[in-house]
Parts: sequence; structure tokens; C-alpha cells
Amino acid sequence: MERDNRRYGWDEYPEFDRSDRAERPERTERRSGSRSSRPPARRHRTPMRKKRRSAFSQSMTYILAVCGVSILLALVGWAVMGDVLALNKDELSATITVDNDRDFDNVVKQLKDTGVIRFKGVFRLFSAMAHGEDKIRPGTYTLTSDMDYRAILNNLGSRSTSRNTVEVTITEGMTERQIFQLLEEKGVSTVPELEEMAANHNYNFSFLQDLPLGSATRLEGYLFPDTYEFYTGDDPKLVINKMLVNFDAKVTDDLRQQIWDKGYSIGQMMTIASMIEKEATLDDRGTVASVIYNRLNNPRGGTQGYLQVDATIQYVLPEGQTVTRSDYETVDSPYNTYLNKGLPPGPIANPGLGSIMAAINPERTSYFYYALGDDGVHHFFSTYNEFQRFTYG
Repeated sequence: MERDNRRYGWDEYPEFDRSDRAERPERTERRSGSRSSRPPARRHRTPMRKKRRSAFSQSMTYILAVCGVSILLALVGWAVMGDVLALNKDELSATITVDNDRDFDNVVKQLKDTGVIRFKGVFRLFSAMAHGEDKIRPGTYTLTSDMDYRAILNNLGSRSTSRNTVEVTITEGMTERQIFQLLEEKGVSTVPELEEMAANHNYNFSFLQDLPLGSATRLEGYLFPDTYEFYTGDDPKLVINKMLVNFDAKVTDDLRQQIWDKGYSIGQMMTIASMIEKEATLDDRGTVASVIYNRLNNPRGGTQGYLQVDATIQYVLPEGQTVTRSDYETVDSPYNTYLNKGLPPGPIANPGLGSIMAAINPERTSYFYYALGDDGVHHFFSTYNEFQRFTYG
């Protein structure tokens, strides 16, 4: 059936090429066939929403990790600063002992074990920066947990108000060696440190000016017997100085003038007083003093100038060894007053004020001899025969 060109109006458009129009579908099909024979490659792309979700998750994980570490560090830092500054700590007190070797590791261990500090490593670091090891001194200290690190170090030193004190009673007649041993037993200082200071430190007292340095016993006779309060682990120089200051106060200028008026030095008078202290009782000091002076001042009478005092031999014998009659002839020492006339080289003990006063103001008697009876009382004699009859019957 023929198309009615007029119906569709083809004649109205002469320039329109119907043949071309018929061919286009074929060309279109060829192009379409070409595309279908070589399908385009597919790109596997992550959807944008999934990418955003993954990046957000990673960011949140990082933020949480940073926050966690920050909180942890803040807590640790707060704990450390609390320990350094003594904040939020349980109240307690502890006794810390610094030994003579000043073992700092041992001190730190005591501080940690007693709860005064929490972190040993932090305390060591702080101490290193503050030169804490140089500040501590031997002694026993009472510390509390409310002390910060700086206060702890300051309170382990020689000027600490937390240092424990000890009361020491030095009795009349004790020797320097016995005094130093007692001080060591009480934890005040050590015998070697005290002897070193006694021998080599030049104490500024007039009564010591004629005593040369070098001998550990040069201060014998001047360590005044009394009850003292010392710091534990005290400076040996200060310990000795305290006793010398006491001597300087007790042996007044008036007493020293009396000594010089009698023609004696202070050292000689302390030597006489020390023999009285070792030989006499409380009731017969003046009488024993008179015997000593009678022997000294009468070299041709009585004992012919020999003092013959057992206590002077005892001074050079080992501690606790008893003087025997054979020692009178065998002990080779200037302190043997059986072999050497006159006074021994120096005091044999540290006398108290009573014996010093007896030495300055002795009784006036004719006695040259005395002996201790079975009744526990000294008996005095003017002649050797009287002495012999009492002693041997």
C-alpha cells in the first residue's frame, strides 16, 4: 500500500532526503554492535560513604588513644607531683637512720619502706639535682609524710630539727677512751672520728694552748663530766667542743688564778685532780690530796718524791686489767709513778669539780701513806711502819 505522501506531508519538505533517513537505523545498529563487542572495563571504586566512615573511625580511634594516654600520663604525673610535694599522702611518721657510711641507697630504701616517699627513682633523680647525698649526715631522724622532697633532704642534715637527741651522762673519773666508747654506744659519733678530732683539731681555749697536736689523748682531763644532750650522728668536733665549753665555764677565772698562785699550771692541777678522782672517795678527797702534795713537796721524806699511785699504772694497762705488785717494777711507762718521780705526763682521767677543788685546796696533814681497809674506808699514815703494820699486820 502506497503511502500517501501528502498525508504525512513529505512533499512539503523537498529538501528532506528520505533515503538518508532510511539508512540511519543501519548505521546506528552498526555502532551499537561495535560497542557491544567491546564492553567498557568496569572501575571498582569504593563508595564515598564507605570511605568517609572508615576515615571517621580511624580518627576516633586516634583521638581516644591520645586521650587515654593523656589521662594516664596526667594520673602518673599527679601521683609523682603529689609525692614530690607531699600532697594527698596518709599521715605517718618514721624513724630513719643514716649510718656512718652515709649509704644513700639504704636511706632511700628506708624512706620507701616506711611510706615517707612512694617513688624511689623520682626521689633519687630529685636528690641528684639538689645534691642531696652531700647534705645528709649520720644520725637518727624522725620524718613525716607531710614533708616534701626538699624538706626530707634538709631534715637529714646536721642542722635538722628532726634529728633525734640522746642524753649521755659522763661520770667523774672516766677516761677519754671510756667517754669516746660511751658516745659511740649511744650513737653520737664513732671512736675513730672522736680520736681524730681530739688529736688534730686546734680548739680555741687558753687552757689547751700548751698542748701540742697529734696525740689522741691530748684532751684527757678537760672533757668535763656532766650530763649532756647530743644529736645522734653528731659532728665529733661539736661533741668535744661542748665538753670543753663546759670545762671552760666550770673552771672559772677565779679558780685559774688560784692555780697559778700556787705555782702550778692548769694541766698540772688537772693531773693532780685526776689522781684524786681515781684514788679517793667522796669523803676523803681533801685528805688524799694532802698525801699527793706531801709526796711531791718532800722529795727526801716519805716516798722520796715518788707518788706511787696505782691508778697511774692502771691508765696504761689494757682495759680491765688489774695492777699487780710486779707491775710496779715492770711497766715501762712515764705514767708508772713507782719508777718515775713527780707528776705523770698528764691527767689520767677527767675529774669532776669536787676533785678539782680538792686539788686546789687540799687538807693540811702529815700523811704520806694510805690504804683501803676491809671496811671500805681509806686509812692514812704518816710513816711507812704504820702503813706496814696496817697492811700486813
